[in-house]
Amino acid sequence: MKLVTFEIRDFKSVRYSTPVEVGDVTCLVGKNESGKTSILQALYKLNPVVPEHAKFDVTDEYPRSEVEEYRQRVEDEEIKAAIVVRAKYNLETEEVKKAEAMFGEGVLPEAIVKLSKGYDNTLYVDLKVNEAVAVSTLVKNHKLPKEVAEAATACQTIAALTAFLDADAEARQEKYAAAKAQAEALADPDAKTKAIHEADLLAESEASKKLKGLLTSISTTGLSIYIWTTYLKPTWPKFLYFDEYYQMEGHVNIEKLKERQNAKSLKSPDLPMLGLIELARLDLDQLLNPQRTEDLVAKLEGASNHLSKQILKFWSQNQHLQVRFDVRPGRPNDPEDMRNGTNLWGRVDDTIHRVSTLLGSRSKGFLWFFSFLAWFGKQKKTKEPLILLLDEPGLFLHAKAQSDLLKYIEDELKGHNQVVYTTHSPFMVDPHHFDRVRIVEDKSIDIKEPLPTEQAGTKVFQEVLEASEGSLFPLQGALGYDIAQTLFVGPNCLVVEGVSDLLYIQAITSLLEESQREGLDQRWTVTPVGGSDKIPTFAALLGSQKGLTVATLIDLQRKDQQTIENLYKRKLLNKNHVLTFADFTSTAEADIEDMFDVPFYLKLVNGEYANDLSKKPKESDVATGNPRILVRLDEFFGTNPLKETAKFNHFRPARYLIENITTLKKSISAETLERFESAFKRLNALLK
Repeated sequence: MKLVTFEIRDFKSVRYSTPVEVGDVTCLVGKNESGKTSILQALYKLNPVVPEHAKFDVTDEYPRSEVEEYRQRVEDEEIKAAIVVRAKYNLETEEVKKAEAMFGEGVLPEAIVKLSKGYDNTLYVDLKVNEAVAVSTLVKNHKLPKEVAEAATACQTIAALTAFLDADAEARQEKYAAAKAQAEALADPDAKTKAIHEADLLAESEASKKLKGLLTSISTTGLSIYIWTTYLKPTWPKFLYFDEYYQMEGHVNIEKLKERQNAKSLKSPDLPMLGLIELARLDLDQLLNPQRTEDLVAKLEGASNHLSKQILKFWSQNQHLQVRFDVRPGRPNDPEDMRNGTNLWGRVDDTIHRVSTLLGSRSKGFLWFFSFLAWFGKQKKTKEPLILLLDEPGLFLHAKAQSDLLKYIEDELKGHNQVVYTTHSPFMVDPHHFDRVRIVEDKSIDIKEPLPTEQAGTKVFQEVLEASEGSLFPLQGALGYDIAQTLFVGPNCLVVEGVSDLLYIQAITSLLEESQREGLDQRWTVTPVGGSDKIPTFAALLGSQKGLTVATLIDLQRKDQQTIENLYKRKLLNKNHVLTFADFTSTAEADIEDMFDVPFYLKLVNGEYANDLSKKPKESDVATGNPRILVRLDEFFGTNPLKETAKFNHFRPARYLIENITTLKKSISAETLERFESAFKRLNALLK
């Protein structure tokens, strides 16, 4: 059974949520106070994993401004109790087949069930059934006497079939009683035996009695409710709601925990703690009355090892932690409620820092993650279907840990459990699945004037165009982060200084490949970073990402020598991943422009700036001086300035080459192509 839509009415800040479409993973995004939590809490009460949480309370949960008016109208019978949550589920094929095995193919024409519940705390089931199919199948399967079965085919409903069988049984009883009396009056024993046998044939058949018994059970609730209760309800997913209030404290008094458990008065932190104890395969009674110290020690050590493997494999923030348990009698200065009896303490060993701390003293992010996995782990062991409702799941987690949580949802939960979670963090919005996002807004909090009732309160919608700027911010942040990660970054990232480098590399690669020579491998993503001063930062950011191959092909100037050396001396990149153009020009300094012969590069400059030149630079004008052609050109234009406001920009010659590559390619020397090909071969050899 899979939840496909739900809607909430008259619950806290929600007047009418509008229908909310639900998939395998659904993300409710909204600002603080928008009503995200109210949406989840209302949905949770439809079928919670903790039965004590199932009741709707008018005083606490009906919109406060109208609660007394509502209560009075219900008492006066002007209106019925408000329905808070309506949910629609698609039925799985196996669920439908179970009902069809008893009532026939087509008895559930839509394979959909709609469930609702409100302040009267009654579950309403809307399940469309085809009673004619059910009647026909029941008659066929129960093998009624031929004449009864033929007459029963005229029935189209359970009620009609029940009435027919009752009438038939009554008529048969009269005939049977009369025939039996006549038989008993016969004096001839043989004739009497024969007559009694013939009378018995007139009585109601056992098949009819069995079918009537089933029909009586069905008629008590109706066919749709009977099918729901018998075949569908057992597979109805329970909701597991989890927020920060369910975080465990990490220690507990065992006797008092058992008391609360028996009295069904567990506190929120008790639930994940019980999950943790169960996940560790500990038994509270055994902890209270161990028969041998070594048995207790072995049990606690085994639980610690098992728990560390099961839970900490999902926590990537610190790989050097181990959870362990300790059982000790209460002491006078222990926390209140733990000063008598036996206490169970959860501790976390940090093997790097060689310290041990109480589980409850770890970071809030760790406790949230740990508590959720413990509580969820306990529920999974029941084998019951679950839908997870996670309220602000990454609230206390670092951005990287939030990414881990998204990965956990994607890899471990999706496909096994539907997940509905709320967030206002960009890092909890998967930019690859914006289709999962639903916007939650309460426009009432953003304006001073009251809104009409139909527009007031929390609303949920899927169209981004309807969202306010504040609600869109997490989506914008997620999209921006994804663009930053993927637009110019791939698994193999070649860092260059500017866009002109990118254009030259693309142009020469195309020429080399056209001649069946080696250009830059397409697996490289060329990433311009906007200057040599940004390269160390960019290399550090990229180098921290697992699985990336990062290399540079950059300019070499004397002033940048130390910066470039630091890329590998500070272990930002491997030394053989730091390439400069000077490595291929055999000069002390070099830009990408120096990979070309001087006459050809001047051809690009003169072609691009044809209308701006007061004097065309010739090879003899830039033959001596600085090893870099760009510096020599700057000196030339210093004495021969461009016309009007034009300024020399090394991007424009690169663009000119791209735009005129067809006519210019014949002018590129073999030496130039050789230099570029040597660079590309060195880079391609770095790919895994």
